Amino acid sequence: MNRHQDSTPRNSKAAASAPRAGRLGPEKPEGPDRHGDAAVEEARPKVKRPPMFKVMMLNDDYTPMDFVVEVLETFFRMDREQATRVMLTVHTRGKAVCGVYPQDIAETKAAQVVDYAREHQHPLMCQVERA
Repeated sequence: MNRHQDSTPRNSKAAASAPRAGRLGPEKPEGPDRHGDAAVEEARPKVKRPPMFKVMMLNDDYTPMDFVVEVLETFFRMDREQATRVMLTVHTRGKAVCGVYPQDIAETKAAQVVDYAREHQHPLMCQVERA
């Protein structure tokens, strides 16, 4: 046989009855009516973002400014400059936003700040408000 010749049979009946390469079984029709097979489309769940809450630090007349800056750096990952700005906002306006988080995280951070302040005998307060 010449290497340029096609190896498939020339007879159309033989070609129709010859198995096709790569298929292992009867051909299945395309579409939703697959002889008893259910066409299932996987639904993607719609995920809703959780509501966000602000952690607010409240001013008092007793907590030292340096301690407030330390708290903001430690619990809210602020650099010294940003922590100083937030501390001054708390001092001049009575309160300021320290961060915005999902509810569980916001409540945890507020509780950590209050507990830390109590350990150091400071009356510093934080509250959580819906953003």
